This record gives sequence, structure tokens and C-alpha cells, in this order.
Amino acid sequence: MPALNPYLNFNNNTEDAFNFYKSVFGGEFAMVMRFKDIPAEYKGPAHEDNKIMHISLPIPGGGVLMGSDVPEQMGKVEPGNNIQLSLAPSSREEADKLFNGLSAGGKVTMPMSDAFWGAYFGMCEDKFGIRWMINFDANQR
Repeated sequence: MPALNPYLNFNNNTEDAFNFYKSVFGGEFAMVMRFKDIPAEYKGPAHEDNKIMHISLPIPGGGVLMGSDVPEQMGKVEPGNNIQLSLAPSSREEADKLFNGLSAGGKVTMPMSDAFWGAYFGMCEDKFGIRWMINFDANQR
């Protein structure tokens, strides 16, 4: 089955967001490309040169978190209002670590607890407006 690789768009704070995600998940960026790095025929205004065109961060357990700053000509995005990303950690301890890291500075919408479907589950919105679901299911290990 193909890996799910979420792609997140931001209004000029992709670099801050991805440095935050790197602090939670660890690892190194596989790619960081700025608008100044693309061919001249695709470039926008010079004041957007240092914005992130594409960034990718491999995350533990497989998959890659990717994102970019949205160029002004494409309008503003509403981060987090139509996306929820689901993570399936390998232990309750890892679930708590991820949940605590992602919810830091954000909003807990459902604290980690035992859910009626048998998993250890929680939901939060991080400080960048991205909604996360953490679901550890010992029966699926």
C-alpha cells in the first residue's frame, strides 16, 4: 500500500512550522527548496525568494511530511480548518510524546484517553492551526 504523505500549505511560516515538526519527530529535512532556487521562468516577485517552495521531512515509521508557502498570487490558505492528520504510534508512551509535543502552544480538543473502539486516542490543534489525531491501537500491532 502506498505511504500517505501529507502536504501542508502555509501563509509565509512554513519554515517555522517545519522546524517545530522537526523538534517533535526528529530527523533531518530531505529537501528544502526556496522560490529563489527554481527556474527563472517560474519565479514570482523578488520579495518571495526566501519563502519555502518545497520542504520534506521523513517521519519515523514511514511517510514524509511535506509543505510549502503559498505564493501571494494564489491567495491565502486557511491552515488546519479542513485537514486532520492521523498518526499511529507504536506505543502508549510514543502516543503521549507525540501528543504532548504537537499540542504544545496549541489547543487540546480531546485529551489522550482510552476510546470506545479500543484504541488510546487524542486530538489536538497545533500552534500553526493543523489538526492532529493520535491513535495507538495495541490490537493492530
